[in-house]
Amino acid sequence: MGDEKVVLLSSWASPFGLRVRIALEEKGIVFEYKEEDMFGTKSPLLLNSNPVHKKIPVLIHNGKPICESLNIVQYIDEVWKGKSPLFPSDSYQKAKARFWADLIDKKIYDICKRIWRSKGENQETAKKELIEIFKLLEGEIADKPYFGGNDFGFVDVALVPFYSRFYALETFGNFSIEAECPKLVAWAKRCMLRESVSKSLPDPQKAYEFVLQVNEVLGIQ
Repeated sequence: MGDEKVVLLSSWASPFGLRVRIALEEKGIVFEYKEEDMFGTKSPLLLNSNPVHKKIPVLIHNGKPICESLNIVQYIDEVWKGKSPLFPSDSYQKAKARFWADLIDKKIYDICKRIWRSKGENQETAKKELIEIFKLLEGEIADKPYFGGNDFGFVDVALVPFYSRFYALETFGNFSIEAECPKLVAWAKRCMLRESVSKSLPDPQKAYEFVLQVNEVLGIQ
């Protein structure tokens, strides 16, 4: 596979793009990274590669584009089987992993946006919803090192990029995620010990400043 061409179209600030980056790093895949401007004009390569949604991330493997972050991570795991499998071999455990990743995909980012884009009762409701989901995830982790047990895997890849946004959430929402969900934060810190994660996730302060910038663009005070 040494002659393969792998290109990732993404942004440093996208938790969805970070999933793909972490998966590639876990597998030890050499790839070319192309930063997309999330506020500016989308590149022709992005528009041609993802004409349906016109958004990042996109993985281009030997000229063929693959879109949607969880779909891309599954593709990476299927194509590069040899190192650091992200899915368990057991079909039931694999189905469970897909279930939790799907829940993360459908719920967490939208709730995060409500926390840093609203105030008062709306923000309090969003905070409550986020903590409820985080506690569900804590129940799934239980006393395991990772969601899949001893091995870092698909659900970890799906969730850990949001850890870089915890500081922003806590600052906007005036609450402590660690105080509410200590097991989840301990899991995140454990993930950060992995080079694939630590080299991919942005500094929390930088992520917070990005959220401020987005709010300013949207006219949110």
